[in-house]
Amino acid sequence: MAIVDTTSTNTAVQDLFNSKVKTATDNSSVGDASKAATGNQSLGKDAFLQLLVTQLKNQNPLSPQDNGAFVAQLAQFSSLEGINTLNDSVNAISSNFSSSQALQASSLVGRSIITQTDKAMVDTSKSMTGSVAVTAATGNVSVKITDKDGNVVRTIDMGAQSAGDASFIWDGKNDKGEVAPAGTYTFAATTKNDKGDSVALATSLPATVTSVTLSKTGGEMLLNLAGGMGSVKLSQIQTIGT
Repeated sequence: MAIVDTTSTNTAVQDLFNSKVKTATDNSSVGDASKAATGNQSLGKDAFLQLLVTQLKNQNPLSPQDNGAFVAQLAQFSSLEGINTLNDSVNAISSNFSSSQALQASSLVGRSIITQTDKAMVDTSKSMTGSVAVTAATGNVSVKITDKDGNVVRTIDMGAQSAGDASFIWDGKNDKGEVAPAGTYTFAATTKNDKGDSVALATSLPATVTSVTLSKTGGEMLLNLAGGMGSVKLSQIQTIGT
């Protein structure tokens, strides 16, 4: 029986095996792709495809990747492509929405709005209408109006009110029937509970929009109000006037 020397054959197979199963750190293309995943950048579709091709080039010839695993990786690549496309679409929609919201807010400049606040810039030459948020039916709601120095100018007795928004009108006059000077006034609405304790109620007052501030971080825009009344969010507007 002939004796066959298999040493050279096994050595050749082993050399081929060793050359094909290089680690990812020895391959420059894998290293470049890995930097995208481990550095400041995210793993994009190009890096993912580069990793996949490099893996196929360096797979073990004695135990190649089975079809199921290969198809699974292709499915992952397809999912990654879809997610990137979805992100681009969402960003475009967000940009369009911000532009539309900015256009809507800019149209409010110079117009009167009503928002929840306790201060208002009042032109006392004409009447001003506000409202009080009554939380429960009560028999005694009053609004105390004070000037910028804290002096009580007028007290409006609204009497009994049911739960909901109760409107009141200030004619711009003080308790003596004299016309108060135009300026900034504070409105404090109160009622009394069953124990006779005073309970504060929220008021909604008119204001004029002077400008719009756009958020640089994607937040809600702010409407800047006349007379140093501060700013309110667009969603806090209750009524838009002329």
